[in-house]
Amino acid sequence: MTSRAANPEAFETVAEMGAIDVAFLDRVTFRDRVLAREVLVLFDRQADGLLDIIANTEKQYVRHESAHKLKGAARGVGAFDVARAAEEVETAKDTIELANAIAHLTARVTEARFALAGLIATV
Repeated sequence: MTSRAANPEAFETVAEMGAIDVAFLDRVTFRDRVLAREVLVLFDRQADGLLDIIANTEKQYVRHESAHKLKGAARGVGAFDVARAAEEVETAKDTIELANAIAHLTARVTEARFALAGLIATV
C-alpha cells in the first residue's frame, strides 16, 4: 500500500530546490512516502557522520573510503550534487584541491540536509 504525503505540494516545492531528485526518489521508493522518509532519515544520519569523518581525519584511505560511501548513499536517494562533490574528495590530487573539495562537499551536504528536512516534514 502506498502512503502519500498529507501535503504533496510541499514535497514538490522541495523538489524544485534541486538538492534531491524527487522523481528519482519516487522511482526507487515506488512512490511510497513512508519508505522515502525512512530512506531520507537514514541518509541524513549517514551523511552527517561521513562528512564529519571526511573533514576531520588525517588518514587518506579513511577519507577516501568515507567519501566513496557517501557518494553511493547520495546516488541512492537522488542527491546527485552530493555524490559529485564526494567524488571530488575521492579524486583530489593535493591538499589545496582536497580542501576545496571538502568545502564544496560540505556545502552540498548542507543543501541536501535542508532539502531532506523539508521532504521528511511532508510525510
